Amino acid sequence: MSILSLQAVSKSFGALKVTDDVSFDLQPGEALGIIGPNGAGKSTLFNLITGNIAPDKGRVFLDGRDVTREPPMVRVKSGIGRSFQIPQPFGHLSVYENLLVAARFGGEVRASDAPGFCMEILSRTGLLPVAESPSGGLSLLQRKRLELARAMATRPRVILLDEIAGGLTEAECGELITTIKAIHAEGTAIIWIEHVLHALNSVVERLMVLNFGRMLMIGEPEVVMASPEVREIYLGIEA
Repeated sequence: MSILSLQAVSKSFGALKVTDDVSFDLQPGEALGIIGPNGAGKSTLFNLITGNIAPDKGRVFLDGRDVTREPPMVRVKSGIGRSFQIPQPFGHLSVYENLLVAARFGGEVRASDAPGFCMEILSRTGLLPVAESPSGGLSLLQRKRLELARAMATRPRVILLDEIAGGLTEAECGELITTIKAIHAEGTAIIWIEHVLHALNSVVERLMVLNFGRMLMIGEPEVVMASPEVREIYLGIEA
């Protein structure tokens, strides 16, 4: 059974159709990449999966259960974690306290278990040295790591990554990829929106292309990127 399934999901804002009849299945432990030009509807698709916005039509299933009308917190507790393109930590709290909030309220980790649970995630994401630092003063790489760590603290079975490699140097991107690969290797399913293609293709097994809200193609990354239509629309190379 698919861990996540979208069936003919559509969303419009006025006359603008930002998600147009999108359907796909995500298997347990699979990594799926999503690419497309700016304005293709990628982040809107994440908002539909997490429940931040409701579809006009279509349905969203998690483990075969219809969650289309369930609120975001219910979906978090059901196993959907998310990072945001623009990191949104609680700036007045420390890095550790940010994780503690996510673990207790999103992951429903018991109070007695939460400190050790959070410290383990800090170690795995390379944030242990700044655990007591205010999150508002972190570097970009550290903020990106914190976004990933907070998603992990909710104990997800599916993590949605929204351009988490954007703005990083080549070396920083490499460090983050290593962390993401380790998380994926443990069996966590991933959906990753990204413009840094070499980072994306080093992790994902399948690649989806969105254009004007519609799914143009989905398949193995090498096959998708070799498509003349994808190259013309996404890369700006005339077919």
